[in-house]
Amino acid sequence: MRDKEEFDFNQAQVSLAIFLEFYNKNIPMGFSRASVATLTKFRDTHPTLFKHGDMWSVAQHRKRVIDWFCGQGNIA
Repeated sequence: MRDKEEFDFNQAQVSLAIFLEFYNKNIPMGFSRASVATLTKFRDTHPTLFKHGDMWSVAQHRKRVIDWFCGQGNIA
């Protein structure tokens, strides 16, 4: 992705499926991969982060998902 396209994508509200694909494709080695079940559990645990229904944003959710995984003891 080009810088502007990447920035726009990171800010965009996308479906869980698109976020899941991007997250797993770009997560560093050594970190747990996400699944629909784990992301659904994250969403249910943090409902205040989802002001747009079931829409996800790389900029808003990626780091929080990583931190949540680490707090759950889910590092690879």
